[in-house]
Amino acid sequence: MSVEFLLLFLSILFLISIFATKAGARFGVPVLLLFLGIGMLFGTDGFGFEFQNYHAAQAIGTVALCIILFSGGLNTKYHEIKPVAKQGITLATLGVLLMAFFTGIFIYYVTLFFFPSLNLSFLESLLLASVMSSTDSASVFSILRSKGVRLKKNLRPLLELESGSNDPMAYMLTIIFIQLIGSANADYGKAILDFFMQFIIGGLAGFCFGKAGVFVINKINLSNDSLYPILIFTCGIFIFSATYFINGNGYLAVYIGGLVIGNAHIIHKRSAIRFFDGLAWISQMIMFLTLGLLINPKELWAVALVSVIIGAFMIIASRPLSVFTSLLPFRKMKFKEKLFTSWVGLRGAVPIIFAIIPLAAGLNNSHLIFNIVFFITLLSLLIQGTTLTQFAKWLHLAEIGEDKSDFHDFNMEFSEGIKSTITEIIVNKALISNGNKLTNIELPNHTLVVMIKRDSSYMIPRGNSELQLGDKLLIITSDENALLEAYKKLGINNYRLRRN
Repeated sequence: MSVEFLLLFLSILFLISIFATKAGARFGVPVLLLFLGIGMLFGTDGFGFEFQNYHAAQAIGTVALCIILFSGGLNTKYHEIKPVAKQGITLATLGVLLMAFFTGIFIYYVTLFFFPSLNLSFLESLLLASVMSSTDSASVFSILRSKGVRLKKNLRPLLELESGSNDPMAYMLTIIFIQLIGSANADYGKAILDFFMQFIIGGLAGFCFGKAGVFVINKINLSNDSLYPILIFTCGIFIFSATYFINGNGYLAVYIGGLVIGNAHIIHKRSAIRFFDGLAWISQMIMFLTLGLLINPKELWAVALVSVIIGAFMIIASRPLSVFTSLLPFRKMKFKEKLFTSWVGLRGAVPIIFAIIPLAAGLNNSHLIFNIVFFITLLSLLIQGTTLTQFAKWLHLAEIGEDKSDFHDFNMEFSEGIKSTITEIIVNKALISNGNKLTNIELPNHTLVVMIKRDSSYMIPRGNSELQLGDKLLIITSDENALLEAYKKLGINNYRLRRN
């Protein structure tokens, strides 16, 4: 295959995926499901593109997951996750462990009595359950955002923290059971010790390397500002790989490293975060398309029935049971919030990536495990993914409407050091009732109109600037309460607000 043909094929694949993403957002279909479907369509049983290199797929998935976790850490704010940190960490550790345990026992006995031909041992059942024990954050929030749903209480940061930090636990369980299955004389004590050591080393490495990354970013003084996002990207890759070589959990380290860097004052932070948002999105696309190309849909029919049974048990039993058990100490969390958290247990690309690891290790039944994981992922996305928005509405945990923090007309960034609130409003009759000049508008102290947009033109305002109906104003203030009170008196309800 020529390089030119490969590039043409990939560009067509990407374009179709982008258009499909737009269509999927409109109808509430998870983006992951679309990407997997497109990959399957172009794969062996579709248009005939053959891709059966499990080692290459694992490498692509590892790099993509590293970028996604690092980006998730960069976008997570300490002040948002602090109130739910204990609950999130409990779900990401104990919740995953319980999920794997409950599901593994069910898999073993259901296959033993009803599908004996599958010949799954107890350890293989636990391995299959461990591979599927983590959730997919990208699918959850792409659905919620596409439908204009904002979760009440602290559910959003809780689910972000859980889904962003539960992959390391699932990965460690997967590795441990692979080692136990592949070893004739399994040392359970050593496996448990390695488990805790990798978590401790991974956590400490992520924190220390993250702090070192902040120091380097702020002190290096690059002459080309566009290199700063590349520098931060390099820090993320270094954190992941360096932690691996000191026997720590790289996935945990890269998430914590991103968390440390994202919550520190660093140069060109906003541009770097935007860069990583795009990089994480394309990483997800590449990862999902690769996994879609890897599967042979015809093989899924052989595991359809057992996969449906296991998937249904995970959705209605093991996930709720693990969530409610993990959150028992947190009595202030209401029943319906725990119920919604239980429903947000989507299987995503991560379980499929982890299912490649047994394949690459050459374990018996590894191909069977991969096919079951893939089928259950599709089932989870179809059932939970398409009903997630409606479930939030049924439980009265959703606020429906346009995101007022998303500015459509002014793409301006202010330094993090400037503690302020930025608003975007539209000039109405009430606003210019005392005159149409800027000086006639009664705005509170410490408030400034910094930009006017009229049609497609932008203007720097002056005191004698004349306003027209429909003009859009960008306003910055250090006294948010006073400004919102002024808006209330002026009858301005349609405004966008972003806290800096």
